Amino acid sequence: MQALLYTLAPVLAVVLGAIVASRTKLKPGLVAGLQHLAAGVVFAAAATEILPQVKHEASPSATLIGGAVGVATMLGLKALEARFKGPMALLAAIGIDILVDGLVLGLAFVAGEKAGLLLTIALTLEVLFLGLTLTDELAETYRSRLRIIVIVSALALLLPIGALAAVPVAALSPVMIAGFLSFGLMALLYLVTEELLVEAHEKPDTPLISSMFFFGFLALLTLEEMMG
Repeated sequence: MQALLYTLAPVLAVVLGAIVASRTKLKPGLVAGLQHLAAGVVFAAAATEILPQVKHEASPSATLIGGAVGVATMLGLKALEARFKGPMALLAAIGIDILVDGLVLGLAFVAGEKAGLLLTIALTLEVLFLGLTLTDELAETYRSRLRIIVIVSALALLLPIGALAAVPVAALSPVMIAGFLSFGLMALLYLVTEELLVEAHEKPDTPLISSMFFFGFLALLTLEEMMG
């Protein structure tokens, strides 16, 4: 239930991003800066909270199997998005991506309340950007702003569904939980390296924009240390 309540923040972020993008066109430099910031925050959450939990169990088999499934899942989503064109294929791919984000968030709460809170902050920034970009892409197909906002908002509801899917994991053995956390770790690293940063570097880049990655990383790292 705690994980479910925390998903309200990223859900609202998706809706907010859709509303903002439907009313104004953001400058490429600002979008790139937000992507770098989100990447840094997500990377810090993965490194400081999820990775230590995986290493704590010291189970090479769980780490390898869970991580391999995580990589395969994210690569499969990428292949699905590249193979099928059109708005429905795009919505399907992003919907699965959001579902996986919710699952990873739920797994973070299995690791601990602090891990869940920090990952909530990280994923809120990530899906805010997702709401912005998805709305912009759907505007090429649908003219009704209200329809676009409703579609994006409906996809956002997959976040709490994904978080609920992680609830049974809490009852598993520590080794099994480590495997699921390894899955989540790989999903987060893929998100940073193959989505956020790749798309950010397709836009005009400056030292200030690049520094936002490190600002996001240090900000979440400082917050984690302040929380003790």
